[in-house]
Amino acid sequence: MRTTAEVVMGVEELVEVVLPGPVEPEGLEIRRGTVPSPGPGEVLIRMEATGVSFAEQQMRRGRYYDQPAFPFVPGYDLVGTVVTTGEGVEPGLTGTRVAALVKVGGWASHVLVEAADVVPVPDGVGPAEAETMVLNGITAWQMLHRKARIRTGQTILVHGANGGVGSVLVQLARTAGVTVIGTASARHHDALREQGVIPVDYRTEDVAARVRVLAPDGVDAVFDHVGGRSILDSWQLLAPGGTLVSYGTASTRDDTGSKQWPVFKLLGRVWLWNALPNRRHAYFYNIWAGQALAKSRFRARLRADLIEVFAALQRGDVTARIAAQLPLARTADALRLAESGTIAGKVVLNP
Repeated sequence: MRTTAEVVMGVEELVEVVLPGPVEPEGLEIRRGTVPSPGPGEVLIRMEATGVSFAEQQMRRGRYYDQPAFPFVPGYDLVGTVVTTGEGVEPGLTGTRVAALVKVGGWASHVLVEAADVVPVPDGVGPAEAETMVLNGITAWQMLHRKARIRTGQTILVHGANGGVGSVLVQLARTAGVTVIGTASARHHDALREQGVIPVDYRTEDVAARVRVLAPDGVDAVFDHVGGRSILDSWQLLAPGGTLVSYGTASTRDDTGSKQWPVFKLLGRVWLWNALPNRRHAYFYNIWAGQALAKSRFRARLRADLIEVFAALQRGDVTARIAAQLPLARTADALRLAESGTIAGKVVLNP
């Protein structure tokens, strides 16, 4: 059996997937090197599962609004086992399976993470299952319970109900006793109906008109990752007292020009709508909001919400929607699959 020291001294090799610039998936590069050692307050995680989210699809085009300069290692979240700990970290954490939200760096065999940012994965939950619940689960939980503050008996509209975030969101909402209308292409409608979701085909139907038929008095909340013109319809579909949660600009993924401008436009609309004398509310959700001003509070909230999501997974309130699992060496294939629009759930990468 290899010891922790042997691993860190280079018996195991560091493998990273590098995004060198705005490239097609085949332009991703594999970089190899020495496994790093954790510094004070850090842990070294051997990755067991990481994922392909919409953020990476934007990043490879240079379209994610606050991505780092090229080249860099993408990977928004990961699950893995703590190999060793740095100074000031409880040594007993070694050998523990943990989850972490990192924004970049997750597409690697080994990742350094601040110990304060890791959350233990409950016993009995596999790495791929847990991975689908990190970014997607926290996002869904916070939008439902911290922003929209949904209540039993309400009706909500979820755009992209078959996607990574959407699939978790609709399950959490149904568990809370909420009626869910979900947009998706027709191939996903049977699966949505099985979950108690009312499906609407965004490709062949007038979504706004159909939702008005289903909810004549408006919906209590809309969760919109599309942006662009969709956000205008989403606002108009709200009932008095309703809440719009915008959390992306998917419609601008293939656009050119400023990557910040679509976000600035959304923020401007949100500010204007909230300034109007009406009973409706709008938010632009950013999972990193508050980190810079109150890091300890941000971490505590993130930890608490991920623990809630893992508990829901253990109870069976939500099921991990894994579209496919591919090895890190096939990240290009994984990225193409995630971008194809043909899958339900999340594409997971393994070592």
